[in-house]
Amino acid sequence: MINDYLQSTRKQFEYYKLLGEKTFAQLTDEQLFWQYNAESNSIATIVKHLWGNMLSRWTDFLTTDGEKEWRQREAEFDNDLQSREELMAKWNEGWDCLFQALDSVNESNFNTIIYIRNQGHSITEAINRQLAHYPYHIGQIVFIGKMVKDADWDSLSIPRGGTQQYNAAMFESK
Repeated sequence: MINDYLQSTRKQFEYYKLLGEKTFAQLTDEQLFWQYNAESNSIATIVKHLWGNMLSRWTDFLTTDGEKEWRQREAEFDNDLQSREELMAKWNEGWDCLFQALDSVNESNFNTIIYIRNQGHSITEAINRQLAHYPYHIGQIVFIGKMVKDADWDSLSIPRGGTQQYNAAMFESK
């Protein structure tokens, strides 16, 4: 049961990581840094926030509070990344930290209490908390991508008007 849960959550995290990457692939460097207005976040800023959160939550996941003293959350919203390469380095560093932490969880430590901002969580609660948080922001990334690409956006799921064809193909493959 524990291994099934961990495999399932890993699969979900991998799916949302892929959605972000498929969005990045459709965008120019300039579009990654575009902001709707001064109060909104660019894709780059959202990536920087995800990176900061991931490093804080998943570094020493089993042994230290998920809100690290070294985290500078407010600075995560400074729009100061300079390139696609810098954005992708932060993106990959965050996800690598997450997946390494998930790989450290097993039956012998699954009942460990995880602290986030000094509040105790079961491992299931701590993972689910992030599994709700990250897709929220990746949805923002995808939405910004759709806005800047407009009619040139390539759907990341079933394109509008394509449900019947998609379902037919899925049921045909049995």
